[in-house]
Amino acid sequence: MGKIVAIDFGLKRTGIAITDENQIIASGLKTVDSKDLMTFLKELVVKDIIEAIVVGLPKRLNNEPTHITENVLLLKEALEKQFSTIQIHLLDERFTSKMAFQTMIDSGLSKKQRQNKGLIDEISATIILQSFMESNKKY
Repeated sequence: MGKIVAIDFGLKRTGIAITDENQIIASGLKTVDSKDLMTFLKELVVKDIIEAIVVGLPKRLNNEPTHITENVLLLKEALEKQFSTIQIHLLDERFTSKMAFQTMIDSGLSKKQRQNKGLIDEISATIILQSFMESNKKY
């Protein structure tokens, strides 16, 4: 069984999370500059066996696209071309940033630590990955 990677894409930064080999635990991996995302993913795919990539799809509360939705759809297309043997999924990411911020508060991080937007992106990717795993449990 391969690992699953989740992406919380932003125009500047992208949060990345990954599962263990058994797809039980979702962990934040890192935040990369979005311009370096494909290079990072190519290196990751060489290093690890990746079964699927989940990309957070931003939507407004009324289910309308956001200003970045089109960029995410283009990213999905690019991932499908680059990694043709890996499943690429989209997952609604509404509220993940708010949930990530609340997780930071609940974890006791200081106000200065909570201002780290890269950490918020990484935690958001972890929440996306956890949601995907819960909705796609294999029995």
